[in-house]
Amino acid sequence: MSNKPSDPSSNNNGNSPFANRNAQRLWIVLGVVVLLLFVVVFGQPNSIPKSNRITVDQLASYIRQGNVVSVLVRGGSDVLVELRNGSTAYLYKQPETDLFETLSNYGLAADDFQRFEYEQQQGDNTTGLLFQLLVAIVPTLIIVWLLWRMMRSVRTGQDQALSFGRSRARVVRDMERPQVTFADVAGADEAKQELAEVVEFLKEPEKFIRLGARIPKGVLMVGPPGTGKTLMARAVAGEAGVPFFSISGSEFVEMFVGVGASRVRDLFERAKAEAPAIVFVDEIDAVGRHRGAGLGGGHDEREQTLNQILVEMDGFETGTNVIIIAATNRPDILDPALLRPGRFDRKVIMDNPDVKGRTEILKVHAKGKPLAADVDLETLARITPGFSGADLENMINEGAILAARRNKKSIGMSEMQESMERVVMGPERKTRVISPEEKRKVAYHEAGHAVIQFLLEYANPVHKITIIPRGRAGGYVMSLPEEDIFLRSREQFEDEIAGIMGGRAAEEIIFNQFTTGASNDLQTATQRARLMVTQYGMSETLGPRTFGGGSGSLFLGRDLYEQRDYSEQAAEEIDNEVKRIVQTAYQRAKATLTENRDKLETLATVLIEQETLDRQQFEQLMQGTPLSTEPTMAEGLDEPQA
Repeated sequence: MSNKPSDPSSNNNGNSPFANRNAQRLWIVLGVVVLLLFVVVFGQPNSIPKSNRITVDQLASYIRQGNVVSVLVRGGSDVLVELRNGSTAYLYKQPETDLFETLSNYGLAADDFQRFEYEQQQGDNTTGLLFQLLVAIVPTLIIVWLLWRMMRSVRTGQDQALSFGRSRARVVRDMERPQVTFADVAGADEAKQELAEVVEFLKEPEKFIRLGARIPKGVLMVGPPGTGKTLMARAVAGEAGVPFFSISGSEFVEMFVGVGASRVRDLFERAKAEAPAIVFVDEIDAVGRHRGAGLGGGHDEREQTLNQILVEMDGFETGTNVIIIAATNRPDILDPALLRPGRFDRKVIMDNPDVKGRTEILKVHAKGKPLAADVDLETLARITPGFSGADLENMINEGAILAARRNKKSIGMSEMQESMERVVMGPERKTRVISPEEKRKVAYHEAGHAVIQFLLEYANPVHKITIIPRGRAGGYVMSLPEEDIFLRSREQFEDEIAGIMGGRAAEEIIFNQFTTGASNDLQTATQRARLMVTQYGMSETLGPRTFGGGSGSLFLGRDLYEQRDYSEQAAEEIDNEVKRIVQTAYQRAKATLTENRDKLETLATVLIEQETLDRQQFEQLMQGTPLSTEPTMAEGLDEPQA
């Protein structure tokens, strides 16, 4: 899948609340430093040095002794006295007092004042003036700044309160349109055609209006996860020449009642202002669940949000020219009012692709990747039934990673096969150390599966068998159908369950004991048998009817508990019938392996030695022909692994 388009409404200039907060702290620190510098530099109103200071009494004594050469009064308060020994003394006097009058009070006569030179200069009072201004202005500035911060905080809180009910939809316009188009979507031709008509209607409405056709109100894309619903919506955004609003269903709901409805109103108002426009709601089941089945009653926030969506899609206001595209993988829980014509007029099913669709998807994701000559995408498509588009993309990506890990310049078929198994089962655990006895048990267990599936008529053919641990499995048998299967018979189910029970049957035949390795087999076989009885009506005892609610999954918000539509007696009969189907399959597998014990022994012995066999080698063993020692690429699969 391609990456989601960037949010144009997001802040991309690098600013964030943390950055703004740090900048504010930096300015505060700088202001404090400047204030301290002013205090240190200009804080002293008296610029006379503290060293070599004298008093008025000492100055009078120096004059009386004739040790004073000159006296300089600067600025009315600073007195600089030059002594005969070449040093300079400093004296501070009050600016409003007269120096000679003060000295006269200490007993000096007029003749004494004639012994030294006297000079008076106009002083520079800038320092004191700056200090006074600083003391007066700085506190005022601090108070003004604090008031401004308080007002700004109040205004920000008001803005947040007013914007709480606004929609958070991402808007994609022409300049920000993603590069994903319909050419990048494969394996869903019908869905692509349905949505292409919507895009065409927006581009050329006259073509449809001339015939009396009206634009669809909504298109609901339904399918399992990974089938490309969001990718298809991005392709619509890339193809349509109109504004595209994208939002998730969960973004409507908040902890406060009424916020979701407010955001729905705001979203549709924005879309109507830029009509024609497209609104894409991903995971609409977050707000579109069946009303009246939740815990919140009529005042549930989701219900109010859904009510507003219903009104906006088809209320009294018509002709808005806004198309709603929604996606969900849970259509069974959506409210019926949301699904009726006039709201979601079209339901586009996006299921897992067939073999042709898988081939096209592989071609799309293989573009720009150096594939080796032995890579056959059609073969890969045949051996990946049930894979979604996301699984196939992940398989191609894992193959590229494996090729890079092995220092190859191209992606080979071995990497593609390995990546397919990694997607299904997980990575190999070659470092896992098991004892020879456990290895022998695993070999017979997997051989039991493979032999049963080879001998039964309706079982899928074995493509690979290995006893190398992968993921949580100690070994596995990869059995894949020759082609996509859409209808399955009771005989196919019975053969499949017998193949699943083949591993446990082999353990009992060879070792006369049971291990925990068959736990997942038992669970899978029981699920298959229960589906046969309760959903597909394949039980002769219980007849052609269903029991329970379909999938059997419980969804909070629709059913608080499972509502059984059958009695306790029927439940007991269901359990007995499931037990009979599984037990019959087990006895069938056990009898088949007993009759073909030579094949079981031969296959298990080879597995212990080689650990992995592909389809061609496995079928050679089953047919009794000598095993080829040359590596094969049968069915496009990997060569045997040591």
